[in-house]
Amino acid sequence: QVRLVESGGGLVQAGGSLRLSCTVIGGNFNFYATGWFRQSPGKKREFVAGISWNGARTNYADSVKDRFIISRDSAEDTMYLQMDNLKPEDTAVYYCGRSSSRFGAGLGSLGSIYDLWGQGTQVTVSS
Repeated sequence: QVRLVESGGGLVQAGGSLRLSCTVIGGNFNFYATGWFRQSPGKKREFVAGISWNGARTNYADSVKDRFIISRDSAEDTMYLQMDNLKPEDTAVYYCGRSSSRFGAGLGSLGSIYDLWGQGTQVTVSS
């Protein structure tokens, strides 16, 4: 019934920018923590960024700090990931997730707290 849909992925040159969007269909983001994860071939899904239910707290993987910004718009039931200065190593399928659990000590970095995932959007960064 409720599903998440990612969009905004694509092919960009190193140093370029993309903005990913995650929209909830059949529900909303009210009182849900949300986050972004990514997965590239041969690697496990890894944490990218998370944001608390009210947007008061954010968390980023060290590899994307100072380059990516996570945000949310509760009125539009949409979460965003602004990605600047993209690098080839950022190439992956990016997934958004919604959690009914609190961030806790992990601040959204633990994938097990997310009980709803989107299908992903491909981001490819050329050298």
